[in-house]
Amino acid sequence: MPKLRPLSGDDVIRILGNFGFSIHSQRGSHVKLRRVSAGGNVQTLTVPRHRELDLGTLRAIFHQAVRFIPEENLRAHFYLE
Repeated sequence: MPKLRPLSGDDVIRILGNFGFSIHSQRGSHVKLRRVSAGGNVQTLTVPRHRELDLGTLRAIFHQAVRFIPEENLRAHFYLE
C-alpha cells in the first residue's frame, strides 16, 4: 500500500490550485478553496495552513478532493509511488 507524502498546507493549496481551486477565504489557519465547475456548481475544500499536515488530515483532504478531481490525477501528488 502506498504511503502518503509529508505535505504542508501550502503544498496542498498549490496542488489543488493546479486543478482550478483558488483561495476564497481564510479564518485563522484554515483556508477555504473554491472553484466553479462547468455546470455552475460551487466546489469547496478546506485546508489547514500548517507546516506539516497530520496523515489523517491529509487522507481526509484527499478523499474530499476525489469528489471533484479524478483519483488517478491526484494520487501522484499525495502518495509516494
